[in-house]
Amino acid sequence: MLMPHPAVLRALVDRYEAATASEPLDAAGGPGPEARDLEYTLCVSTGTRDVRAALETARRLLAA
Repeated sequence: MLMPHPAVLRALVDRYEAATASEPLDAAGGPGPEARDLEYTLCVSTGTRDVRAALETARRLLAA
């Protein structure tokens, strides 16, 4: 697996957390468009398919 640069990964996690905290939910009650884009990018960057797993993997990589 390719390893994302730690600075890029940190920025993605920070932006995702900010987006989910401040962005209104969509009509279906899901995350807004920015958060969805960041979920996808985090999943691709960490080689996962679920945002929870992506965040867990990202935090583990950043702690190493």
